[in-house]
Amino acid sequence: MILMPRVYLSLGSNIGDRKAYLRAAIKILEAHGGIDLIKISSVYETEPEGYVNQRKFYNIVTEIEANLSPAELLGVCHFIEDILGRKRQVKWGPRVIDVDILLYGEEEVREPGIIIPHPEVLKRAFILVPLLEISPEKRTPSGVPIREFLDESLSQRAIRIGNLKD
Repeated sequence: MILMPRVYLSLGSNIGDRKAYLRAAIKILEAHGGIDLIKISSVYETEPEGYVNQRKFYNIVTEIEANLSPAELLGVCHFIEDILGRKRQVKWGPRVIDVDILLYGEEEVREPGIIIPHPEVLKRAFILVPLLEISPEKRTPSGVPIREFLDESLSQRAIRIGNLKD
């Protein structure tokens, strides 16, 4: 049996029915033959980063096993965004869905268009809080406990508002 890497994805939405977009993205992930969904965090409401003149986001983190290369998985993330109607008009602007690869097993990837761990993974409460909810002992590829970075992001609020079934 081939072990598939444990991968963590961040999903966010701040346009329309935010939970419905998150649910739709999860359904697409579940339907993909190369992906096994392991865990889904609670839904957290967070302030926008960068471009702040927009609605608050709903964010979740998922743990999956992926029988895909990082580049193939990034293609799936972009497919989900495209199929759900994401428009890239303003950097860090409003979006119906955003799907990012946070961690891919213990790998560090630096290729054109893909950086893993995600450059913001250790800086943002909207990533750290749900990630630590589903994987409290998770470490960076270099072995540092992710929990150690939480204090630096506590000025950002990530408020648990329920789960995708609510």
